[in-house]
Amino acid sequence: MEELWKLFIVFCRIGAFTFGGGYAMLPLIQKEVVEKNHWATDEEVIDYYAIGQCTPGIIAVNTATFIGFKQRGIIGAIVATCGVVFPSVVIIS
Repeated sequence: MEELWKLFIVFCRIGAFTFGGGYAMLPLIQKEVVEKNHWATDEEVIDYYAIGQCTPGIIAVNTATFIGFKQRGIIGAIVATCGVVFPSVVIIS
């Protein structure tokens, strides 16, 4: 449960403090995921970016989903995705 909460908080912070669309979030995702939390390697994150760009949707949301899935499976993917879109939903509402 603690790891899911950390996934949510990290991606919520990325979604809240990055302006300029999905591509603007990528450097912050790289810093948080690779350097700070060691959830993936540089090569894995580059692969996530490439796959995220090929799939429908925002690249940052797709990347968050892949990273969450790698960490905790389906529930991790849902939590990471909710975390990255939560700030936008709150601001828009």
